[in-house]
Amino acid sequence: MIQAIGLTSVPRREQRPAVDDLTFEAVPGRVTALLGPRGAGKSTALRLLLQLEAGRGVALFDGRPLHRIEQPAQEVGVLLGDVPGHPARTARNHLRMLAAAAGVPADRADEMLAIVGLDMLAGEQVGVFSLGMDRRLGMAAALLGDPHTLVLDEPTQGLSAREAAWLHRLLREYAGQGGSVLSTFRDPKEALRVADRIVSVEEGRLLADQEADDFARTRLRPRVAVSTPHAGRLADLLVQQARSVPRTGPDGRGCEEMEVVAESGTRLCVYNSDCASVGETAYRNGILVHRLAEESGDEGAGFGGTVRTSLPDLRAPWSRPGSATAPEPAVLAPPRQRTGGPRRSEAPRLHRVAPAGPAAPLRYEVRRLLSIRTPWYILGCTLAVALAAGVALALAGPEPDTDEALLRLLAGWPAASLVPLPPAAAAAGLLGALAYGQECRYPSLVPAGASVPRRLGLLVAKLSVTALSSVVLCLAVLGLNAAVLLLFFGGDVLGSSDGPRDLLAAVAVSAVSAVGCGWAGLLAAGAARSTAVGLAAVLAVPLLVVPMAKRLFPGSDGPVLEGLSGRLESALLSPWPSGADGLVPVAVRLVSQPVGQALAMSLTVLFAAYLLLGLRGRTR
Repeated sequence: MIQAIGLTSVPRREQRPAVDDLTFEAVPGRVTALLGPRGAGKSTALRLLLQLEAGRGVALFDGRPLHRIEQPAQEVGVLLGDVPGHPARTARNHLRMLAAAAGVPADRADEMLAIVGLDMLAGEQVGVFSLGMDRRLGMAAALLGDPHTLVLDEPTQGLSAREAAWLHRLLREYAGQGGSVLSTFRDPKEALRVADRIVSVEEGRLLADQEADDFARTRLRPRVAVSTPHAGRLADLLVQQARSVPRTGPDGRGCEEMEVVAESGTRLCVYNSDCASVGETAYRNGILVHRLAEESGDEGAGFGGTVRTSLPDLRAPWSRPGSATAPEPAVLAPPRQRTGGPRRSEAPRLHRVAPAGPAAPLRYEVRRLLSIRTPWYILGCTLAVALAAGVALALAGPEPDTDEALLRLLAGWPAASLVPLPPAAAAAGLLGALAYGQECRYPSLVPAGASVPRRLGLLVAKLSVTALSSVVLCLAVLGLNAAVLLLFFGGDVLGSSDGPRDLLAAVAVSAVSAVGCGWAGLLAAGAARSTAVGLAAVLAVPLLVVPMAKRLFPGSDGPVLEGLSGRLESALLSPWPSGADGLVPVAVRLVSQPVGQALAMSLTVLFAAYLLLGLRGRTR
């Protein structure tokens, strides 16, 4: 059940609020329509309900605000606009990724595809879907967590009549099983076809809250709309005519009495009559008519041209006992009482809350990474570039027999003056930047228009998966280069040093640099919500931060790091067995190198920035 009490949005500058003291409810087993023209405040009301915007009022789902629900996707299904899925991801992979976010089994994705009729297109990419298929996929995503409530914003907008009818049947079936449905509509006739109760909204305020039958009886009857500067006189003449001339139908039976309603000072609505009768009456009495047209449906102020006045003006002032009277407007919203009740300024504040993170963050992140081809393209390009560079270095001639030379050969990394980062490290930084960059560009975790949540669980999952993918990428590059170089150039090309220990050092240095670059790109992209900023942060490590680290920590010339390598090595080797004497010196060397210091400085700053931005967003 949805309860909205006194919803009021924050006004912009000196304008009136888009939603002003709106109160309604949507009960289980029924479809509730939020009806209004464009700009009536329907979408803003839904965003206030879902706490995607700040405002005032109370918004409850089964008696709880959305941020108090542990698994929101299993309580409320949301569809606000088009599906924000990556265009290269298939429909099945998109729903499986969302299934991990909702905490439901992956098999639920295939069930939902079958329900919405996309089971034959499960392997198609989202980017090739038509509007109708996209809306079906959005409904599958909304129903994925088997929620008790559906909140939809104009789900049939732009759809064909066939697709709209299918969606209407789906909503009716869902409500028939006990679910609550709240959906916005522009067309009164469409709302009447699908809804059990219709809440009419105009200029952000409640206009009427009616059952569908009452709505059809009072607001969708055919009528004649008349615009004339002599509205009062014409109304009196029409009422007198209705009293003096009994109306009969073709079968001789009596017809309903004519009803005249004044909707403004110059406009009349005449029910149970036609343009010919009203026009003849005006002509015989010399009354100037500016407009005379038949209308069907609620073509009010926002719906097509009629201007409705406030509640007291809905009854014609000339209606007398025994005469044709205006229809009762049926459960119109009463004006708010200013005395004896809470003032609007004292209404509870409705805070904007960041959407919840995924229920299974690690599973979600793995599916997000592997469900598109981009990582595989990056892996293939990195292997090709690193292999070509390694072969070119081997053909250039023998280099000094050092660990650095071996690392450059295996990693395919020419001089740092030419290429600032090894190919594996650069690719890891790109994957890290895309981990949050794609999340912010295609926000599958959140409804339309909301920011991707900065949740610690999601961050840890992305850091873990980025680290693992960086190590795999690094090992793939080193393994391929080593195999190819040994095959074509023999063992001499790798030098004549200690062998395993030097190879261990090369692998460790390459893996740590790759993981560090991946994390730097991820944290920067997450803080700035931009892939480009993530890539810029990765490139800033060798170009800006490493020179800064060399100035701050000049190695043996500086008092802080003088003898640090030897002291760390002796301290760390003492508690470990002799078998670890190959790993500890490598780790110590990494810590004391400018590259290691630069990565540590960068990651510390970026992690602090990420946390500060996340805390600031929560306080807001």
